[in-house]
Amino acid sequence: PLHLTILWVDVSLLCEVEDPGCLWGRIVKGPDEQAESFHQYENLQAKMNLFYHEVNQDVQKIKPATLEKGQLIVVFCPALRSWCRATVESLFMGTVDSQVMCFLVDHGERVVISTDDVRAPLEKFLQLPFRVRKFELARIHPMRLKVSISSETAELVPSSHWDISATKYLHNLLQVSTLVEAVLCKTNAGCTAIELYLTIKNVKICVNDDLVVKKFACFSSEKAVIEDQSDSVDWSPVSLAWDIFSSPQQILAMNGCCTVRSASSHVLTRKEICFLFHIRLSFLLTVMNELFALNEIRSGVVVVFFCFFFWSCVCQVVYCEPSRRGILVHSAIAINPCSSLSHAPVTEQFRKFLLRRKYSGPGLAESFFWPPVARGCDTVMVCHNANDPLSYMPPLLAQLQLASVFNALTTYTGPIAVILCPGWEKVQIVLDLLEESQTVVNLHPAAVLLGLGKDEAKNAKIQKNCQLLVTTPFSLARLLGVHCFLFLRLCHLVLDEASELFSRAPDQMAVILRHFQEVVSKKERAVCPRQIITVSNHWSRELEGMVREYMISPCIIVTVPEEAAVYGSVHQVSQSMILLCLDCNKTSVLLSSLDFSPSVPQKTLVITNSAEEVEHVYKVHNTAAFSLKAHERLTHQFDFVIEQWKKDIGAGTQVILVTTNDCMKALGIRDATCVVHYGFPSSPKLFGIRLFCMSENFQNLSNKDCAESSSPVVRSVLLLSERNARHVSGVLRYLKRTGTPLPPELLQFAQGVQQAKEEQKIDRGLCSHLRSLGFCRDSMVCPDRHTVNKTLDFPLHPDSGTVLVLPLYIKHANVYYGRIVNQKEDRYKDFADELNSHYAKERLCAKEVVKGGFYAIQEDDAYHRVCVIKVPEKGDQLFNSVIVHYIDEGRKQEVKSHQLLQLPLEFQSFPGQAVEIILCRIKPIDGEMDWNPRVTRAISLKIKGKIHQAKVVMCLGNSVWVDPMIHMIRVPGLKTFINEYNVHTEILATGMGTTNPQHLELLKTLCQREEASAAVEFSDSSRLSSSFLSHFLLILV
Repeated sequence: PLHLTILWVDVSLLCEVEDPGCLWGRIVKGPDEQAESFHQYENLQAKMNLFYHEVNQDVQKIKPATLEKGQLIVVFCPALRSWCRATVESLFMGTVDSQVMCFLVDHGERVVISTDDVRAPLEKFLQLPFRVRKFELARIHPMRLKVSISSETAELVPSSHWDISATKYLHNLLQVSTLVEAVLCKTNAGCTAIELYLTIKNVKICVNDDLVVKKFACFSSEKAVIEDQSDSVDWSPVSLAWDIFSSPQQILAMNGCCTVRSASSHVLTRKEICFLFHIRLSFLLTVMNELFALNEIRSGVVVVFFCFFFWSCVCQVVYCEPSRRGILVHSAIAINPCSSLSHAPVTEQFRKFLLRRKYSGPGLAESFFWPPVARGCDTVMVCHNANDPLSYMPPLLAQLQLASVFNALTTYTGPIAVILCPGWEKVQIVLDLLEESQTVVNLHPAAVLLGLGKDEAKNAKIQKNCQLLVTTPFSLARLLGVHCFLFLRLCHLVLDEASELFSRAPDQMAVILRHFQEVVSKKERAVCPRQIITVSNHWSRELEGMVREYMISPCIIVTVPEEAAVYGSVHQVSQSMILLCLDCNKTSVLLSSLDFSPSVPQKTLVITNSAEEVEHVYKVHNTAAFSLKAHERLTHQFDFVIEQWKKDIGAGTQVILVTTNDCMKALGIRDATCVVHYGFPSSPKLFGIRLFCMSENFQNLSNKDCAESSSPVVRSVLLLSERNARHVSGVLRYLKRTGTPLPPELLQFAQGVQQAKEEQKIDRGLCSHLRSLGFCRDSMVCPDRHTVNKTLDFPLHPDSGTVLVLPLYIKHANVYYGRIVNQKEDRYKDFADELNSHYAKERLCAKEVVKGGFYAIQEDDAYHRVCVIKVPEKGDQLFNSVIVHYIDEGRKQEVKSHQLLQLPLEFQSFPGQAVEIILCRIKPIDGEMDWNPRVTRAISLKIKGKIHQAKVVMCLGNSVWVDPMIHMIRVPGLKTFINEYNVHTEILATGMGTTNPQHLELLKTLCQREEASAAVEFSDSSRLSSSFLSHFLLILV
């Protein structure tokens, strides 16, 4: 026999109830050895707050070295405004920072906390046992419904998990109970089994027995009997008047009435089953009808929507308020993020493909983005990993493959979905990914890249069974010009890297969007879906225009806080301000920038970088306006600060809260109307987190009925002193994307800062795009040099005249490496003959391969000199590969180290012959920076190994610019030479190149700029800096 220790205690179960088998609570009254000491835990809380809030504390010393599941830690809980003991349950990466989900062992709550707020517990803080204990209901076992299709019956059988309706029923009972008592039965593995008694309107019930009566559970002693399907056991003695569908208010309305009724057997009839299913189906249909009334879905996608809606309902997700994680979600429908790949709206075949690729997602952005995409909603996502096609592809392919409504479009031809990519490289990446997955064969994906060739678009063919097309805006616009009838089935338009699409091809994007709108708006398309999916790294004005004109009730997800500020605060909706001043005058400048008698209520958040700055700024503002302060030493006042901040204020009132970066995160403010950056943000991420404190006042483009004027005017004030001058370029890059007109003084100062950064790159090579095209797409982020270095760029070859060039390595369509041939005396030919003769007699393999060493290598019957530029770690391999540079041809290649031969010193002294040859006045079409490989292959086959006559127009270092470059042939029987082809013309004939008339002019301007005196430039920059910092500059966005 089992002997149990029975103790009658009062229990507080209001901490957390996961299910009847997992209840977290506290024993508030009972025997002395079981009861908790309230004052002891209060003292423990106070000691932890004092210790972990110590300003001079070295945080790194009290941070845990690693975080693992089940580990005991101390965390700062923003909701409780206090440091708490906790255990780690899971770790995950976010766009803002790493976060940890933990269980507060003294409060019974699960919270998601930034790893920055995690500390290691001291031994003195572990003396008291955990305040919250785990309980389970004794003597009972959960039940589930087992349906028999053949007999049209269902029976209740034991289950390993509690039904969610049982948990809901228990929640309702606890809400209306006035007293919670329990009998402690036994403790096993840290969980105490109890008999739970609740008092409701002076009626005391045993919850354990009531769950059995309501068919949620059976007695543990009868579990085996029920499994044997024996009907001899009566396990349903009595039942109270309320049932599982009773709300807490209905239970109270019973007024303590305890009507007894007998329960039926555990076998349910078909009528009872239909009733249960009717309740759940009615709920789904009600939601769908509401969405139909809101025009959120079209009748043609009812089946698809219903499947994905049910899919999302059964997913087990850990939901967290998006704004608490630095995510902006504006949507007309509720979004339940998918927590894992197993619960994501993805086909089983594609899920297996993702697992084979060891895909770690869905990440934070995808978890919110995939559900609305799978539902067929117009969706926009701005995140850091928008360049990855997997950020949008899984739910899109699932919808295309599972949907059956496209059968209504069989009368038309052409693709159903089009993916627009910014360039040919991204088109190839997307198509390769689709082919690699081997899961979309039925969609017959294809790529189309069209050039400027005559009739190229007219002759383009798209196979009739192609349902998914990948292309660029330029190619699609050319197709629409002559084959618009091929896109009458278009339902889904995907904009990959949308900000790049609109910046490179604004006119083409306008044409494509208008065509899409015309196609999907036709009456015969009323039953068909229409969807625009947009992913981007940045928010822009063009995206806003597209959302307003072409999207219907869009779902907008922005996981980058600084981009959320651009989305919510530009275009007449908000103002942004920069004040430049000396560091010693920041306080006075701040006072002059604030309106202490505003016409509309203002809530201003002043953010500093230290508690000392908080106290300093607070003293200044406390006399001018109603001011609050919060920093690490005032955590006990957080409740008061938040209470005062949330109070309603009227016109003419200015409330100012001065705080630090850490306290700003803890306070969780989202309704500020002005953010003042008194302390300069150390990173763009921190800058965005600060601006996110105004997120509740951002414009909401998902609600088109909401006028712009309905949102309060919000602004950001950035104090920029001489200590932060190096950040001017980054600030300007951010403001330019908002369309802000910037004063010339600030632009000139930023130009001076950029010139200083260029001087730091003086020893690097000249930018390859600058050489081949005359310009760089973004010199502010390019790591290469964009100025002329008189030493490195001193001409090594003639800078004018006509020469003979022999291209040996074709790097790009207009960039080659080869030799300048001397028609009278070819010294290299004699040298090559000597090299071949030497190795015909003696071949000594290299004993040691070192970086920078010179060696020889054999290819076919010829020997070439090479220089080793990279030697990877050999490891346990017998032979390893090295990267070498062919110094007489210019190419770089990976070869086996055992292929390298010793090169005598007499052959090393002969100068390298490789010269970079750049053909002027030609560039790729469609704003591309790199040439399509098919053009490079065509030109390589045409010119490689042939001597061409070229006119040199410029020379810098070992690079020569030529224009034109012509191949000449001799007329048989005559001494006359004629032009066989012009390389410039051959590139244009491919249709993938266009003229670049400014190429040479831009290079000459670059060289002329270097002629200015460095001393004069330094003097001008110093004078401009002094003038700039001595005045205040106000920029309104």
